[in-house]
Amino acid sequence: MGHFGLLILGALLCVLGVVNLRGNISTIHSYNRRKVREEDVPKYGRAMGTGTLIIGVSFMVSFVTTFWSEAIMAFILVPALLVGLGFMLYAQFKYNGGIF
Repeated sequence: MGHFGLLILGALLCVLGVVNLRGNISTIHSYNRRKVREEDVPKYGRAMGTGTLIIGVSFMVSFVTTFWSEAIMAFILVPALLVGLGFMLYAQFKYNGGIF
């Protein structure tokens, strides 16, 4: 499977990100969303979806760059993971009151 795993995982994360962006947070673990108030669900979904989408797109872009150079992957994945996780942590602390 090799590098195709990046493409598959990236596509899956992009789909989940879009689902969350549209306000459906049912794909997020229940303990991660249990304290989110009903009026904050759209904002929480947008923040979590944005983070998930950033990570998914970076996986897909990394797959494409493997055709030229595998060394570039780290320069794409690491910053995107940090930014994506930053969005997700922001949403968790702001709308859920913590990680759990």
